[in-house]
Amino acid sequence: MMIDLTPRRVSEPADFGRVALLVGGASAERDVSLDGGHSVSKALKKLGIRHELYDGQDRLFDAIFARQVDRVFNLMHGPGGEDGAIQGALQLMNVPMTGSGLVGSALTMDKVRSKWVLQRLGLPTPAFERVTTISDARSAAETFGLPVFIKPNNLGSSIGISKVEDEEALEPAFTLARQFSAEILVEQFIAGGEYFTGVLERQTFPLIGIETPRAFYDYQAKYLSDDTRYFCPCGLAPDLERSLQERSMDVFDALGASGWGRVDFILDEHSDPWFLEVNTIPGMTDHSLLPQAAAEVGVGFEELVWRILETSL
Repeated sequence: MMIDLTPRRVSEPADFGRVALLVGGASAERDVSLDGGHSVSKALKKLGIRHELYDGQDRLFDAIFARQVDRVFNLMHGPGGEDGAIQGALQLMNVPMTGSGLVGSALTMDKVRSKWVLQRLGLPTPAFERVTTISDARSAAETFGLPVFIKPNNLGSSIGISKVEDEEALEPAFTLARQFSAEILVEQFIAGGEYFTGVLERQTFPLIGIETPRAFYDYQAKYLSDDTRYFCPCGLAPDLERSLQERSMDVFDALGASGWGRVDFILDEHSDPWFLEVNTIPGMTDHSLLPQAAAEVGVGFEELVWRILETSL
């Protein structure tokens, strides 16, 4: 399956000017960001694009005020980098950056409010309750029936998420999630396969399906395990895959995302999708999904980096 990428909008590396590659920061996703930043920096160097790596926003702001930055390649995950904060700051300073803007970044990072939007628009997402106390979490789990997922509201990379299969595990899962967020989601479990749709400039890459021996696709399965299996092509019927790509794009648009990203969903036994979230700054490590999907249609890592950087134009 091929995607119809438009011709490059920039033909010469120098046309990008001085690129700040923003990574790291202080969130729990720091290590994932640093790993991806190393890979992207190598690609930028091979492409001949002038760039400098910035760990967190402080040095970046100093460089911007010194007029040493023309655009930002944002690869800083989690709060501060993916939630609209840096997007708003750069917007005020008139510095172009890759990916989604303030609204799309803030909304997609907020699991509770993004799911409210999907529900309001009739886009399928697992039922959930927003809770702040363990008693409310127990009540929600009783309503949905076990198993359920317990999630912090504002993190990615599956950090702080637990699949709760018995009552004894509920309180430790809640305590773990509270380490990262005051708002917690108790989410209904949907049985099925987990799939991912990569998006680049309003084009969708082939779907990726995964299999993991772990309870779910958690941090270990995403970044550390060699036992996770990735399927691209995903094995679904072509008509079904096209339909799922279109519906993923509907979700991407509904949450105000733009430029590039990834849409995650569960496909149940009836081949109906249940959308989990939109990730506006997907991982760019050697385990990451978007580079794998891009490679399936002949877009190598360096070409992908170039195309992502073009989203800042």
